[in-house]
Amino acid sequence: MQPVRRLMHNLVSLASADHYLFAPDDLRALVPDISNGAFKTLLSRAVQAGYLARVCRGLYLYVQVMPSSGLLLFHAAARLRADGFNYLSLETVLSDAGVISQVPVNWISVMSSGRSTALACGRWGTIEFVHTRQRPEELAPQLSYDSRCRLWRASVPQALRDMRATHRNLALVDWSVAHEFV
Repeated sequence: MQPVRRLMHNLVSLASADHYLFAPDDLRALVPDISNGAFKTLLSRAVQAGYLARVCRGLYLYVQVMPSSGLLLFHAAARLRADGFNYLSLETVLSDAGVISQVPVNWISVMSSGRSTALACGRWGTIEFVHTRQRPEELAPQLSYDSRCRLWRASVPQALRDMRATHRNLALVDWSVAHEFV
């Protein structure tokens, strides 16, 4: 069987609505007998054929089981930085709570123990990772787990503290709404 067919055959049995994002190493394990150069070509061909979509560097989407819920950026952020401490905060949390009136479209902000960067994820949007030195044990009372997003989520007071700590623009904050959460 050709490598592309083997890869797709194995993905059909492994992928689900909860597991649809794959790192190249995940995919590599499905076709271990080909060379690294052939594997890179295989990924390129799978994308061209429409079986996979490249979300960003190091992450592929199996398009047959892509969720319609609009949570792809959140799931991608959780997958990309699974080895570090990360939580949703800043404008993402404040917008969801109605504290700022503007809704970030196709943009999520994640506080991270890793380095700061903004990752372009093509037509899905951008994931902004903002470095924090805060420790999980310090923030535990201010965080709750959001199982839909697969990430920790800051409380509104913590998101406001993060906004100040990262020198973000506070002009959009509706302080009358924000004081309800404090």
